[in-house]
Amino acid sequence: MKEHYTENISSEAGFEQVYKTHFKPLYAYARTMVRDGDAAEEIVQQVFFRLWEKREALDIKETLRGYLYRSVFHSSMNYLKHLKVKETHARHVMNETPYENTVMQNLEAKELEKRLAGALAKLPEKCRTIFQLCRFEELKYKEVAEQLNLPVKTVENEMGKALRLLRLSLADLLPVVLLTFHLLWTTTYW
Repeated sequence: MKEHYTENISSEAGFEQVYKTHFKPLYAYARTMVRDGDAAEEIVQQVFFRLWEKREALDIKETLRGYLYRSVFHSSMNYLKHLKVKETHARHVMNETPYENTVMQNLEAKELEKRLAGALAKLPEKCRTIFQLCRFEELKYKEVAEQLNLPVKTVENEMGKALRLLRLSLADLLPVVLLTFHLLWTTTYW
């Protein structure tokens, strides 16, 4: 016997009965297509949500069961198409972005090195030597003081002076450096 659309979905009680009757089989159907329990549940929930929203305007010419299964089928296919687009985009980003980032990083790193070298060259000789030993040779203030036969306090003062002068010389690069690190972080980790 062919089932006809006779269920009353316009009342809450009628809709609830339809939901209880059809949710589990529709969920199982959606899950076989999308192979993801959470996505299947979301798809079926959305079908029922749209059914409730449009309950007054619906003109179902078939069985309600057939209508629900067809709706779940189309929603599942849309979900799978969307997944495929996301995967294609992710592959594209993974294949294209590293090269673009590497080129950008190299150009910016070269510019930064050039500017840093220029700023270092402008430092007074003792100040530059102390900075290079501390930052590039990674020596401690005490080690630099012993090597240059200076008091530790002088090394500390010269380092403070070097950092202050470099900060002033490279202040215009700060926004570029911050933006570069932000872009690298967001494209690498997201």
